[in-house]
Amino acid sequence: MKLAMKFSLLVAIVFMPLSAFAGNDNDCQDLPSYGALKVALDSAVAAETSGLDLHMWATVVNRDGVVCAIAFSGTDRGAQWPGSRVISAQKASTANSFTLDRNSASNGSGSPTGLALSTANLYSAVQPGGSLFGLQESNPVSTADAYKGPSENFGQANDPLVGEKVGGVNVFGGGLGLYAVGATIVGGVGVSGDTSCADHNIAWRVRNLLRLDRMAASGATPAVRGPASLFAGDLTRPDNIIFDIVPNPAGGTGNSVTGFGHPMCPNTFGSDALPAVRPAQ
Repeated sequence: MKLAMKFSLLVAIVFMPLSAFAGNDNDCQDLPSYGALKVALDSAVAAETSGLDLHMWATVVNRDGVVCAIAFSGTDRGAQWPGSRVISAQKASTANSFTLDRNSASNGSGSPTGLALSTANLYSAVQPGGSLFGLQESNPVSTADAYKGPSENFGQANDPLVGEKVGGVNVFGGGLGLYAVGATIVGGVGVSGDTSCADHNIAWRVRNLLRLDRMAASGATPAVRGPASLFAGDLTRPDNIIFDIVPNPAGGTGNSVTGFGHPMCPNTFGSDALPAVRPAQ
């Protein structure tokens, strides 16, 4: 009898759905659905006319880096650069991976305000001689997940990347951390399909439309800090793109005054007029 019970338990475990073991790893309940992301992306693309004015891909990941939703703004998956699907996911993963909230502070370490790093803020820091040189070589993309089919599901609610950890590190504009009520980070959003400057602007608009930009001070909750608010005087947009790269007298890559600068792109404008982040509460 005991042997039969043990066998039944083993069979039940073997055939138990994988989600039973996932814990919170695949939790997307506090993040936008495919439909909400699609609506926000379409609106953001229509509002932004900088860069090449192209259609875009957008991806949302949760705090564990699991893809929750992917969408595109064009008429079909070929209406925007196919390579930008994975890049958008990579940007979302990067922004989430290197962004903190005030819960990071304990025992005298961490940031009591949080620290938001957009992918645009990483460009200069990862150049040779930069403070984060080599970061772009870490956390490689999971190619098995990134290119898994069927391709006709790409950018749909059942995109094969949904529920997977794509990984990757991207170091130019288009990725932002997502902050919910209380300035609590819940994941990241990545946008790709145009110049990296336009990608940043559209990602910013998407985050704003999703109301996941709750980073300004409110009551006892301090404002989330970022390179733009700390070093570039952009107090209402802490992780905004910074254009402060000047020519390097020694040649090669230009020097960023703050260390977090991003190159200008063709037809670049409007980043200084993006919506201010919302109050935390």
